Amino acid sequence: MNNTAVLRINCPDRKGLVAAVSSLLYNHGANITHADQHQDHQAGLFFMRVEWMLNGFDLDAFTEAFRSTAAELQMQWRLNVTAEAPRVAIFVSQHLHCLVDLLHRQQAGELHCSIPLIVSNHRNAEGLARFYGVEFRYISVEPGAKADAEEEQQRLLSERAVDLIILARYMQILSPAFVREYPARIINVHHSFLPAFVGARPYHAAFRRGVKLIGATSHYVTETLDEGPIIEQDVMRISHRDQVEDLIQKGRDIEKVVLSRAVKWHLEHRILCYGNKTVVFD
Repeated sequence: MNNTAVLRINCPDRKGLVAAVSSLLYNHGANITHADQHQDHQAGLFFMRVEWMLNGFDLDAFTEAFRSTAAELQMQWRLNVTAEAPRVAIFVSQHLHCLVDLLHRQQAGELHCSIPLIVSNHRNAEGLARFYGVEFRYISVEPGAKADAEEEQQRLLSERAVDLIILARYMQILSPAFVREYPARIINVHHSFLPAFVGARPYHAAFRRGVKLIGATSHYVTETLDEGPIIEQDVMRISHRDQVEDLIQKGRDIEKVVLSRAVKWHLEHRILCYGNKTVVFD
């Protein structure tokens, strides 16, 4: 991976924003490799992602100079170095297809991260974790004892300095207190094309409704179930011949692709959240 920096910006829209950022980078000798921007005219907001090479670049000096520009233009911003691999924890229950896909992609170099921890309320994934050399922790979530389970989970996440949590078909609802600890740092895959068929057993609901398309959605987790900012979605055509079991089997392929795309874009610092929406930069 190239040694680059990524700057993401959102602020009130006005003239001269691109020039202000690019000029400052030019004055510090930056070699820009990619830049993308978006305007939400209805909201009056501007979004930008710019990436540049760090070889011979004084990142500290640029950051200090950029602070005053950002304050003047009311910018919210994040600066990341792509050579730094985020640390990811994967939460899973009994269905392992998304977990298998993520572990394979990470090992193949498609996902720039380390995976130090897998957490599950079932033991199904223990052998798989051992095969990939990832620590596995079984934490039962008993009725009335969710707070104790989440306390143990948070302790593990803190000890292993986890940056991102992936819910790879983790069939437990996280408490609002847990979610607030990781804003825009928990990615979930839901096995329907949201906002259709929220909650449990969406394939069964889709079958009863007689839909001709099924889908999957990857989104950031918020305190409201299945209503966080959507990162990626995809669909597959089905027919009256498909039974619930067929929908589940076909849907698993969509779930894997949708989740891996969302995780990849997050790791590459391509996403900005605003309101309940996302901007996903090219």
